[in-house]
Amino acid sequence: MSKKILLLSAYRSDSHASWAKWLTQNLAADWRVLELPGRYYRWRIRGNPLSWLDELPELLHDWQPERILATSMVDIATIKGLFPQLAAVPVSYYFHENQFAYPQGEGQHNSVDPMMVQLYGALAADECLFNSDFNRQTFLTGVDVLLKKLPDCKPSSLSDRLRKKSTVLPVPVNSVAAGKKIPGLIVWNHRWEYDKKPESFLQLLQLLKAQGVDFKLALLGARAQKIPAALTHIRNEFSAQILVDAMVSRADYEYWLGAAEVVISTAIHEFQGLSVHEAVSAGAVPVVPDDLCYREQYPEALRYPPADTDAAVAVIRAVFSGKDGCLPPAAVTSSADAWRQWLRYC
Repeated sequence: MSKKILLLSAYRSDSHASWAKWLTQNLAADWRVLELPGRYYRWRIRGNPLSWLDELPELLHDWQPERILATSMVDIATIKGLFPQLAAVPVSYYFHENQFAYPQGEGQHNSVDPMMVQLYGALAADECLFNSDFNRQTFLTGVDVLLKKLPDCKPSSLSDRLRKKSTVLPVPVNSVAAGKKIPGLIVWNHRWEYDKKPESFLQLLQLLKAQGVDFKLALLGARAQKIPAALTHIRNEFSAQILVDAMVSRADYEYWLGAAEVVISTAIHEFQGLSVHEAVSAGAVPVVPDDLCYREQYPEALRYPPADTDAAVAVIRAVFSGKDGCLPPAAVTSSADAWRQWLRYC
């Protein structure tokens, strides 16, 4: 008999949706999935028990899960309190991100609420799963920092307790087939938002141009209705280099990844870096900051000091000139088998 698993995802962004789709299509279990749209972040992380207040009883009316797999956006501690039928069901709490290490954007206000939701969720869970060791370590460190700020009546060694039930289990990556490479093609396939630092990408392109490097651009990342200033500058200054600038179909997206020689990241926040993983699987060479999750994923020779565009350009030029033989090949490690093992023992 297939194990009965209730998957709760409180913020259905692209990466969360891809993860849930892969699990339900590749792991043989009796899945029931509840998801909420990936918008209104602060309402989602605080309000998901209310959003499911009527839907969960209907689902549980004639079906009882043996395991709950909930993302760390889910207030699982509250849900267990509201629904006695779920109180004793083991929980695997999955961290795509953690609020202790999320950079604050312009105009955002700092709040401890999202951190507390994840802290209580981790305490209520039987196991905490993280998509990278960087994610795990920043969460545990963040818990220590938070507790030092609280005035009194605090538990001791809380992060040590959480560490004992924490492990790394990356989101599986569906490999993309390599195609015919377009010489000098750089792909940007990240969101055009503050945490991906598109301003640094603009500076990098300006430096490449100043040094006379011949390059082309595939600008594929999701963009908001309000066009970021950096993207406007890139469109104006590098129109002759841009081969594509759009949110394209999946088939076209894979074509451009397969054609790229380099995938660049200038991120100041990245817990797993799925977009870089996808491009690397298609044969693109990653040029990434020596920071965040990238340190555990890619060789040192492919990483540049954060915000050092001169160093990033040096790596790109080595790739384009064919002098990258000294650079270790990048690899994408599939976690598919690890997830199958998780299902076997959960």
